[in-house]
Amino acid sequence: MRDFGDIPLPIATPSPCCLCRLVVDGGTPVSGFGFRCPQEMFQRMEDTFRFCAHCRALPNGLSDSKVLRHCKRCRNVYYCGPECQRSDWPAHRRVCQELRLVAVDRLMEWLLVTGDFVLPSGPWHWPPEAVQDWDSWFSMKGLHLDATLDAVLVSPAMTTLWASVGWPRPDPDVLQGSLKRLLTDVLSRPLTLGLGLRTLGIDVRRIGGSTVHVVGASHVETFLTRPGDYDELGYMFPGHLGLRVVMVGVDVAAGFSQSTSTSPLEPGTIHLSAHRGLYHDFWEEQVETGQTDHPDLVVAFHPGFHSSPDLMEAWLPTLLLLRDYKIPALITVYSHQELVSSLQILVELDIHITAYGANPFMSLKPEQVYSNPNKQPVYCSAYYIMFLGSSCQLGNSQLEEKVDDGI
Repeated sequence: MRDFGDIPLPIATPSPCCLCRLVVDGGTPVSGFGFRCPQEMFQRMEDTFRFCAHCRALPNGLSDSKVLRHCKRCRNVYYCGPECQRSDWPAHRRVCQELRLVAVDRLMEWLLVTGDFVLPSGPWHWPPEAVQDWDSWFSMKGLHLDATLDAVLVSPAMTTLWASVGWPRPDPDVLQGSLKRLLTDVLSRPLTLGLGLRTLGIDVRRIGGSTVHVVGASHVETFLTRPGDYDELGYMFPGHLGLRVVMVGVDVAAGFSQSTSTSPLEPGTIHLSAHRGLYHDFWEEQVETGQTDHPDLVVAFHPGFHSSPDLMEAWLPTLLLLRDYKIPALITVYSHQELVSSLQILVELDIHITAYGANPFMSLKPEQVYSNPNKQPVYCSAYYIMFLGSSCQLGNSQLEEKVDDGI
C-alpha cells in the first residue's frame, strides 16, 4: 500500500536484511534501528499501529486512567476503552477475522526480511498452459512445497520470532497459511508479468532476449527483491532466450543493480536491474539513445493515477508515450472501483484497451488501510488492465456496462 493517510508507518532503512538479522540474532545494536533486542524491535513496530480505531486517540493523548488495548480476536486494532470498542463493533465485526490474518502476516514477514524464509523454486513439471492461477500453481508444487514450509515452521528462526513478539504462538496450520500468503505476495509480481507476456502474445524466444520495463517502481517492488524471486517467470516460459526486467522509478531501493546493458542475454537467464528516475526521462536518455533495449512489455503495479489530479499529471507523459509508441502495457489496481476509474481515464486518453479483469495471480495477502483500520482490506494486483496503442473501440458507457456485467 502506498497511501496510509496520517498514521505514521515504519520507514525502511538501507540494507534491511543485514540489519534485521543482526537484531534478531542478538548481535550488537544497530544504529539504523537503535534496538537493543528483538523484543524491542517488535514492540516498536507494533507501536506504529497503536491508536484508537473509533475515536483516533493516540497513546500520548489519553488520560492517566486509560490505556490502549487491542481487540483480542484480531490483535490488530486498538481501543482506548470498552465504550469505544462497543461503539466500533458493528464496523469492526465485518473485518475482524481478515485483520487477524494481517496481524500474523505482519510478523511472519520478518522471516523474509532476515532470509529465514527463502521462496521455494524449481522448474515446472506441469505444462505452462496448465498453470492458470494459484490453485493450479499450488497443486503443481505439491509435496515439495509442503516439505519446504514444514521446515520453516520447525526452524529456530520461527521459535525466536514468536518468543520475541509477546504473543502465543499460533497453530501450525495458521502459520503455514501465512507463509503461503507471503509467498503469493512476492511471486505475484513476476507471475503477473508472465500473465502479460502470455496474454499479449509476446514472443520470448526472440534472439538476444526479451525486455520488460516495470515503471513507477519503488521500494515495494525492490526492497526485498532477490534475483531468485523472478525464477518463476522463467519457468513460466521454458525455452525462453533470456528475460531482462528493468525497474524504473524515483524510489527504487538503494543497492539494486543499476546496470541496463543491451548485451545479449544467455538463453534461459533472467537479469534484474533498476534505474532511478521518471520513465519518460529514462526513455529519452536510455531507450532512444540505444543504451538500453526497447521494451517488449511495460508494466506498472498500482500506478494510482485515478486517485488525484497530481498523480494523473505525473503519469500523463508516460501514458501518452506508451500510447503513441504502441508499446504493449499492463497495469494493476487494488479494487473493482479502481479498475472502473482507471479504465475510464484510459478511454478518455484514447488508449486501446485489449484486456482487463481479475488477476489470477493476485497477492493473497490482505493489506490493511492503516489510517482507516476497519476498511475492508485490499489485495495487491487484484485486477489488471492491458492496453496497446490508441483508438479504443469501447466508449465510456459501453465500457462501464461491460465492467459491471463481466466482473
